[in-house]
Amino acid sequence: MGRHRGSRLLPLHPSPPRPPPRLFLLPPDSEHRLSLEVCEYFGLHSRLFSDESADFMRHIYRKSGLGEETYAPPYFFQPDQRARFEYAIVEANQGIFSSVESLLAKTSVPPERISAVVAACSMFSPAPSLSSRLVNRFRGFPADVKTFNLSGMGCSAGTVSIDLASRLLRTMPGSYVLIVVTEATGLSWYYGDNRHMLVTNCIFRVGSAAALLTNDPTARHVAKFELKKTLRTHHGADDAAYNSAIQADDGVGGIGVALTKDLVRVAGTSLRAHISTLAPRVLPISELLRYAWRVAQSAVRLEWKASAAQVPDFTAAFEHICIHSGGKAIIDAVSRVMGFDERVVEPARMCLHRFGNTSSSLVFYELSYFEAKGRVRAGDRLWMLAFGTGFKACSVVLCALRDANMGSDCPWKKCIHRYPVKVGRIDAIRK
Repeated sequence: MGRHRGSRLLPLHPSPPRPPPRLFLLPPDSEHRLSLEVCEYFGLHSRLFSDESADFMRHIYRKSGLGEETYAPPYFFQPDQRARFEYAIVEANQGIFSSVESLLAKTSVPPERISAVVAACSMFSPAPSLSSRLVNRFRGFPADVKTFNLSGMGCSAGTVSIDLASRLLRTMPGSYVLIVVTEATGLSWYYGDNRHMLVTNCIFRVGSAAALLTNDPTARHVAKFELKKTLRTHHGADDAAYNSAIQADDGVGGIGVALTKDLVRVAGTSLRAHISTLAPRVLPISELLRYAWRVAQSAVRLEWKASAAQVPDFTAAFEHICIHSGGKAIIDAVSRVMGFDERVVEPARMCLHRFGNTSSSLVFYELSYFEAKGRVRAGDRLWMLAFGTGFKACSVVLCALRDANMGSDCPWKKCIHRYPVKVGRIDAIRK
């Protein structure tokens, strides 16, 4: 209830032959839809924001790239609108339980076949853990099931979870790993006056995804994607990168997540370092040679600049790219650094517009956009890229094993005919 939820079956195998994946997403409910009008109504009537903070959030919201159909957590619609543990539990349960229930039902994989569970949620880490709540809710997991919980990973948790699952499967032949990624903001909504922290109120929305990864060869006939590569790089040794997105005290007793002015610059710098490691692993030799030639020419002319001209063409390696859709400024920065045109960043902008920043699940909703548009064909290569607090970058490379089409429960099903839309200010869209 009140959130959009996702589930996928992705394949994973340490060495060829690798088995396949499958995608299922539950459509969102409408009762917790958060338009600007609804946001202002509940926000202003809570009397928890100063007039200055309310005006600032209104300004950020209108230029954020979010549309009128994103979803807020259940507690936002409560009369007191105060952060309560019970609200966070309800929000987490709604996302992870419904996603896993759909995934297990449609893949016909019983809990007893699952060898490990990876649950990721950055801002909420209850005891017992989220993975333990899943084991308790879905009876039948084996007694020796391995459970893992990731917290504080930010928006990279979805891709990081896939990387972790791949490493687990290397020691567990013929096994399944369940990953569940969500965000519970019920204890993290910020009511102070720190503008870096107020930004998070404007762009973060609810979202969950679940996936099964397997190295069982008998599962290949139901899988959609083959996992080819993962790459994680960490840039936290740099203080600016470490502090660019950080949970902190605002100095007057309020706790929030501050997105600093360095975030966009840090994302660009970290991306360059990340792709310098990724490029030799995924790019064709022809593109690597062209890139080396461009670099040599720039060096001879003493015209080296940190621009897209000095970045390899990653569209030569991938038919589809799911870039981090954490915010309009981040999408713009990635597009500028990588030299992507609007066609490449279209899914990221549309995902932000339709669902907002859903944190760890955002790349899954982008992938479902490609499928809803009928763009994924057998043999297509796909790159997922996500950033996380710390500061980290994580890539996942997939190959489609078959044509992918929009399922009956795709969250884009009732609105895909309207996309892509022209993204502008909210008040401009209303006209």
